[in-house]
Amino acid sequence: MVFSGCDKYLDVEPKGKQLLKTTNDYDLWLNSSVLTSETNGENITNLMTDNVDLVSLNNPPISLGELVYTWAPQFTNDVTAITYLWGEHYRRISLYNTVLLGIDAAEGGTASQKNSIKAEALLGRAQSYFYLLNEYAKPYDAASVATDLAVPFVTSDNVSQKAPGRSTSAEIYQHIFDDINTAIPNLPADNSNAKFRGSKAAAYSVLARVYLYRREYSEALRCAELALTNTRATMIDYTNSATFPTNANVVSHADGIYSKTSAAAYSISAELKSMFASNDARRTVLYFNWASNVRGATQFYAQQVTPVFASTNSGTTVQEMHLIAAECAARSTNPTSLTTALSHLNEVRRNRYTGTPVTSRDFTSTSQSAVLDEVLAERRRELPFHGLRWFDMRRLDMENKMPAITRTTAQNVIVATLAPHSPRYTLQIPIQVTAFNPDMIQNP
Repeated sequence: MVFSGCDKYLDVEPKGKQLLKTTNDYDLWLNSSVLTSETNGENITNLMTDNVDLVSLNNPPISLGELVYTWAPQFTNDVTAITYLWGEHYRRISLYNTVLLGIDAAEGGTASQKNSIKAEALLGRAQSYFYLLNEYAKPYDAASVATDLAVPFVTSDNVSQKAPGRSTSAEIYQHIFDDINTAIPNLPADNSNAKFRGSKAAAYSVLARVYLYRREYSEALRCAELALTNTRATMIDYTNSATFPTNANVVSHADGIYSKTSAAAYSISAELKSMFASNDARRTVLYFNWASNVRGATQFYAQQVTPVFASTNSGTTVQEMHLIAAECAARSTNPTSLTTALSHLNEVRRNRYTGTPVTSRDFTSTSQSAVLDEVLAERRRELPFHGLRWFDMRRLDMENKMPAITRTTAQNVIVATLAPHSPRYTLQIPIQVTAFNPDMIQNP
C-alpha cells in the first residue's frame, strides 16, 4: 500500500492509492503494519510516567523526548512537524474507515466474510478512540463526562472533508461501546493464527480496558473474565525458559489476546526498581544491568538479555486480563471477591516468581486494602512500558493516589514537577492541528 501527502486538519495520511476491489483486498488491508504495530513516536506516553529516569536531561529540556518527559504543553513549535499520538491514531482510524465504507460493495466473498472484516474494523477503530480519549480528554469523571471535551469523531476516509468539532467524552465512549458491541457477534471465535487481528476475546479485552479506565469495576471484571474464557492464549512462565517463545514476534507469543508490537527501552526509575522482590524472574528476563546501583544504569531492555522479548506487546494479554480482574474484584465489597482477586493475582505471580512449591509464590491476605495495594503494585511491575502506566496514573490521580513527580538532571536539579491533579495529565491538542483548525477548543 502506498500513501502520499498529508491531511492538515487531522494530520493523517490519506487513503491508499491501491484500489480496493475484492473482499480479499480488504482482508489484506487489515494486515497493514500501520494497524498491527506502534511507531516509536506512538509509545512516547511511556516517557511521561514515573517508571522512567532520564539522567541525561538538559535544563531547559531540548529534544522531543525531554519535552515529553517533562510534560511540556506542546512537543514542538513547528506546525509542519509530525503529530505524534494524535496523527498516528487518526491515521489508523482513516484506514479502518476505508474498510467500513467499502467492504459491503467489495467483489467476491460471502456476507459472513464481509461482516467479519467489518467487525474487525469496528473493533480497531474503537481501540484507537480509546487511546485518544485517554490522551486528549480529561480522566473519566461520571459527573462531567457529558460536557468534558474529547476528540473529533471521524467516520470518513475522505481527507479533504473538514474535520468535525470535538465531541464530548460521553459521545466518544458511546461510539466505542456501539462499535464493539456491534462487532462482537461477527468476530471470529479464535485469532490464534494472527493475534493482531480481531476476535471475540479481543473485543472483550478492549472492553475490559475501557471499563477499567472509566472506573466501572464490575463491568471491567465481567469483560476481563469473558476475554479469558474466550481466548486460547496462555501465560508465558518467566521462571522456566523452556516455555519461552522461539522468536521475537509478539503477535505469535502465547500470551497475546489482541496483540500489537511496540518497541520499548528505557532507564528505569529507582522507585520502580525498588518494587521488585529478589525472586522476581522479570529482573533477569527483561532488565539489563540490574546489579548496578548507578542511577539510570538499569534498563528495561530485554534485547540485551532475552532477545525473544525484545519487542513489547502493547496490546491485550492474558496477564493483563488477570490483573484487571484481580483489581476489580479487590475493589468489590462482595464477601467472595477477595478470593477471586487473589486467584487472579496469584495466577500471574506463579508465572513470575521463583520458589517451590509453586504456592510459595502466592500473595495471601484477608485485608481488602492490602490485596488492592498488592494488585496495583503487581500491575506496575508487569506492565511498566506497555503504554498503560500513564493512563493508570491519570485514573489513580482521580482517587488521590498519585504523589507529585519530579524530573531532575544528573546533578539533581529539579527541572519539572507533575503535581497531583495537574492539567498536564491531559495532553493539549497539537499545534499542528489547531493551526489548521483555529476554532478547535484547546485543552488548558
